[in-house]
Amino acid sequence: MSELATIRWGILSTARIATKVADAIHATDGAEVTAVASRTSDRAAQWAAKHNVQRFYDDYQSLLTDEELDAIYIPLPPSMHAEWTIRCAEAGKHVLCEKPLAMNVSEAEEMAAACRENNVQLMDAVMWVHHPRATDMLKPIKDGSLGELRRVTTAFSFDIEPYLTTKPPHMAIDSETGQATVESVKQHELRFSKELGGGSLLDLGWYNVRVALWALSDLPRRVFAVARYRNDVDMNMNAMMWYDDERVVSFDCGYDMAHRKWFEVAGHVGSVVCDDFLVPWDLERPRFWRHEGVTSTEHVSASAVQEQCMVENLCNVIRSGELNTSWPQITVANQRVCDAVAQSARTGQIVEIH
Repeated sequence: MSELATIRWGILSTARIATKVADAIHATDGAEVTAVASRTSDRAAQWAAKHNVQRFYDDYQSLLTDEELDAIYIPLPPSMHAEWTIRCAEAGKHVLCEKPLAMNVSEAEEMAAACRENNVQLMDAVMWVHHPRATDMLKPIKDGSLGELRRVTTAFSFDIEPYLTTKPPHMAIDSETGQATVESVKQHELRFSKELGGGSLLDLGWYNVRVALWALSDLPRRVFAVARYRNDVDMNMNAMMWYDDERVVSFDCGYDMAHRKWFEVAGHVGSVVCDDFLVPWDLERPRFWRHEGVTSTEHVSASAVQEQCMVENLCNVIRSGELNTSWPQITVANQRVCDAVAQSARTGQIVEIH
């Protein structure tokens, strides 16, 4: 595999997000989308023709038996992630799986184990952590410039109600950008289906939790959360997470507030603030701020397409033949924390994480 010039990708479904990732794969040197699968032949054929894909299949399993494919991108509903990640691993395919990784941490652990046992890479599709800005922001957090870390605060929300009540039913919302896009109403059906893995915590809060894990490199010891539910699906979630060494994390996420996608990491000396961590408001000028005392300094990172950065990172691992063990570890940890937050919101109790 280390001699392979081009990493050949298959995409398991023609879901809306698949278009964004397929474009990124095509735009990445040494990567191509070679095949796509859908549950209907017509849909697969139309999608393949539109996105310059050589082959298409009318069932998911056939894609996995394509011996020319190296990696599979899975944009299926969360309820299907475990089954198809495990099947990909057993077929010897590396896996890029949409978030949330699974429905619960037991599934996530099974997925990670299957990939490990079959010597294939597992990565979740949290894109912002692969952008050069994430590396730039992490440096002062880790090198002691902020002093002893004390608090991480983050928010991710958008108001979904106008799109449900006043917009045409073919409007959907990109959960990373918060922008309306033309698509099937199925995107909203997923968000409001507990059985499919919907709800604001797994859709949006997954990113809030990742900020904490990224900044603090550890799991919290205890969590407490409250939520508002509609048809047994969380419309919003507010959580507190307590760490060792007097570190505290708080976050909120929801479908009932203005579009917000910011975080602050604060130490006893200074802080790092980013008001658009998921996707820069200005793609050509991805910036963040360093605060210390009464001084605020703006920093601008290199411009990059974060989807391409993610694809490139996974392709490089595949070529190297050396699996990155930290990616499956952090995504399983992400799932573990989300499980605890969900349990706390349901029970009204503080939940310990072991």
